[in-house]
Amino acid sequence: MSTADAAHDIVIIGGGHNGLVAAAYLAQAGRSVLVLERDDHVGGAAISAQAFAGVDARLSRYSYLVSLLPARIIEELGLEIGLVRRRFSSYTPDPRHPERGLLVDNADAAATRASFEAIDAEADADAWDAFYADTAAVARALFPTVLEPLPTRSEARRLVDEEVWDQIFELPLDEAISARFGDDLVRGVVATDGLIGTFTALDDASLDANRCFLYHVIGNGTGDWDVPIGGMGAVSGELERAARAAGARIVTGAEVTAVRPDGRVRYSLEGADHEVRGDSLLANVAPVVLQRLLGESTAELPAPEGAQVKVNLLLSRLPRLRDASVSPEAAFGGTFHINELYTQLGDAFTAAAGGAIPHPLPCEIYCHSLSDPSILSPELAASGAHTLTVFGLHVPHRLITEENNDDLRARLQDAVLASLNSVLAEPIENVIMTDAEGRPCIETKTTLDIERAVNMPGGNIFHGPLSWPFLEDDDPRGTAAERWGVATAHPRILLCGSGARRGGAVSGIGGHNAAMAMLEDLHAR
Repeated sequence: MSTADAAHDIVIIGGGHNGLVAAAYLAQAGRSVLVLERDDHVGGAAISAQAFAGVDARLSRYSYLVSLLPARIIEELGLEIGLVRRRFSSYTPDPRHPERGLLVDNADAAATRASFEAIDAEADADAWDAFYADTAAVARALFPTVLEPLPTRSEARRLVDEEVWDQIFELPLDEAISARFGDDLVRGVVATDGLIGTFTALDDASLDANRCFLYHVIGNGTGDWDVPIGGMGAVSGELERAARAAGARIVTGAEVTAVRPDGRVRYSLEGADHEVRGDSLLANVAPVVLQRLLGESTAELPAPEGAQVKVNLLLSRLPRLRDASVSPEAAFGGTFHINELYTQLGDAFTAAAGGAIPHPLPCEIYCHSLSDPSILSPELAASGAHTLTVFGLHVPHRLITEENNDDLRARLQDAVLASLNSVLAEPIENVIMTDAEGRPCIETKTTLDIERAVNMPGGNIFHGPLSWPFLEDDDPRGTAAERWGVATAHPRILLCGSGARRGGAVSGIGGHNAAMAMLEDLHAR
């Protein structure tokens, strides 16, 4: 039996953080808003969870850090979100000589320069400062545009130095990195921002690495990646509060099963089928998922492919390093790069493209609890316990099937631990805590696991290929949805998630821009 619900001005499909941002803006504008979320909670990938039985630690399970969430959205929605700026940018043990490494200290330029000298890369210290001065200039120029209608390529180009524009927007990222840096390790640290969640070669003419790199360095005009106090769940919790306070109706446990271009939405709730109609619909799901809900072919859309394995750990203490000159607190206080020489990244891509798990597996690690111990119970924090979240690169979804998922998950977990152990003075297994049932506190998620858990096709954390934050000069821009980068083939339906232009990461930009496009269109009627 099915039931018909009352109509709403806007129905939002998916209660991830972008959907909540859109709901808050539209409800504040006096619109009737219904959000339908299939899980029993909102937040999508931006959640916190008690991952280990009987252990009072709430980990940011899928999304970890915040860079692209504009301060303007926080202010306009009245969000009480605390963000911690990390003193250390990164630490990278040198796989060629694991007893040394590169520590980039945001608070001590002299110490950073000495660290370059310690890995015999003194010549790259000035190049590092100059390169990131250039990316900071790009950030200051382009980030203010992400909450406005899309500029054209020509308009964006006029905002950026011509030589820097060519290096980031016209030529493969490999060319800028190879021309500006000499050391294999330094090149690798720079390159990783072009490979997070993106399976590509750095010299590929598609410039997929360039687009990924751009979004990693422009956040809030600085490119800094901050730790959310209370974890990612605190961010989504504030967005939910703001949306509800503004009058949005949020229904969880409601799985959307079909969408129609005229605004009708069918969904299942507590075993019953329902239908609701919106004057307009916002799709906070991947474009491929929207196509499926519409009953349309997805053949013309690129198949989303994630390229990572995610591992969450809870440790009794931080492990000792083979590099005795750096404390674990400093090394894990920023982004900890493992086996990410430039040549290693290239070899890893080649291995994965050939169907193998890279060895060693390039990894990046974040320790939330060093910056924000509030995610741990007072007892755990006092004991010296810490969380680690690991992001393994170049693990494309093509390696994983329904049949091999369990086996490959175990193999990938072993590969992550082996990669980590290659730079430690003791096995990481020595400091992994156990849960209430005596099991190690380690949780591994393949791209298929991510697809199943948060409906990201192929485990792609961006919902699909990233796009430039501008329109090509000859792109259509006759409608509000086209100007804001949220258009679909159906006038009543807009994208509001990571699949929108300028979407991706925990930013709220897709949700904001869909709301602005809708309000602009409504005001013009």
